[in-house]
Amino acid sequence: MKGQFKSIAVVLTTIFSLSLLAQDSGFIYGKVTTEDGDEYEGPIRWGKEEVYWTDMFNASKDENRNLDYLSNRELESLEDRYYNSRYGSGVIRFMNSWDFDDDDNDFVHEFACEFGNLKSISLRSRSRAYIELRNGEEIEIEGSGYNDIGAKIRVLDKDLGLVALSWSRIDEIEFMRTPSQLEEKFGEPLYGTVESDLGRFTGFVQWDHDERVGTDVLDGDTRDGDVSIPFRKIESIERDGYSSSIVKLKSGRELDLRGSNDVNDDNKGIIVTVAGLGRIDLEWEDFDKVTFQDPPNSGMDYNSFSSVEKIRGQVEVDNGDIHRGELIYDLDEEYSFEVLNGEDNDTKYVIPFRNIRSIEPRSSDRANVELKNGDTIALEDAQDVSERNQGVLVRTSNDMVYIPWDRIRKVSIQ
Repeated sequence: MKGQFKSIAVVLTTIFSLSLLAQDSGFIYGKVTTEDGDEYEGPIRWGKEEVYWTDMFNASKDENRNLDYLSNRELESLEDRYYNSRYGSGVIRFMNSWDFDDDDNDFVHEFACEFGNLKSISLRSRSRAYIELRNGEEIEIEGSGYNDIGAKIRVLDKDLGLVALSWSRIDEIEFMRTPSQLEEKFGEPLYGTVESDLGRFTGFVQWDHDERVGTDVLDGDTRDGDVSIPFRKIESIERDGYSSSIVKLKSGRELDLRGSNDVNDDNKGIIVTVAGLGRIDLEWEDFDKVTFQDPPNSGMDYNSFSSVEKIRGQVEVDNGDIHRGELIYDLDEEYSFEVLNGEDNDTKYVIPFRNIRSIEPRSSDRANVELKNGDTIALEDAQDVSERNQGVLVRTSNDMVYIPWDRIRKVSIQ
């Protein structure tokens, strides 16, 4: 009997493992309606890039309404700090006041969130759109400087197969829960362990910022000619200096590839999406090796993003005061799905606020970011963690309190 129970346990474990691998709910899915009313439903790929709910949607916000909470004196002080941090305090200033909607300032911020936080996108023009969040709030965005607005949208329609839709033909994109098993998909996720100068990171991999699934290809030159290898056939890629890589296939074959930005220092970077942290973007010179493996699943599903929560916590001020309530970080980020940006040397981090426990400024250009998993990362060279940060608004039970960055000791997030 013991042997039978053991056999049953092995079978059940195998079935459970296979069912996890069969789960496709981490892929973006939805319905695209054109300006003529035609509808296409199925898995969606944004251009040739984003394909998962955890991939980032980027655009520019149309305005920063949070400036309305600041007094004239606070606005003038913010303006002075911004000018000095950007140009230096010794530079003579030729204007007494600025237009806060001017393209030369940075008071209107980027909008960035994972696709899973979007309910729909309604197009207004080639460069403008309204996004609706999962809680029903609408935000007007534009595409200047970002390729997610204006991208070609690819849909694996359940009846027609692959349909590539021009942005100018689209009226609305409605995001929907992904079926657990898809009849067709763009490929299996790229997942593995990346070794780097900063350590080892395991998660979903984006190669050269573009390739995300096993059907995408790695291009390179051998001494006998060009090759294009589907990632599903690759076991590992190891950087060999600046101009080439050693690629080992699952068959055991090894190739020394060069002559392409997939395998040399023209590579835009290797991104790893790590559970409980966020996205880590490694430059080529910091990357050592990636070893691919079967993913445990296809990533967070659409339902995992259903709760749209405000950032809540407290801010400790240099005079000892503590202000508690809803937080608007850097006069911009107010939802837990929004992200904090920073760098460790040349490695870029994009961390959703839901994963952050605290932020503690350590110098004019640096802050310690403690994660809810217990890790602490020292980040620098980005507005979110430096003197370019525009401060924090705290919506208390009685008032809206503005705290400039240079007065903050610590921001703690619930």
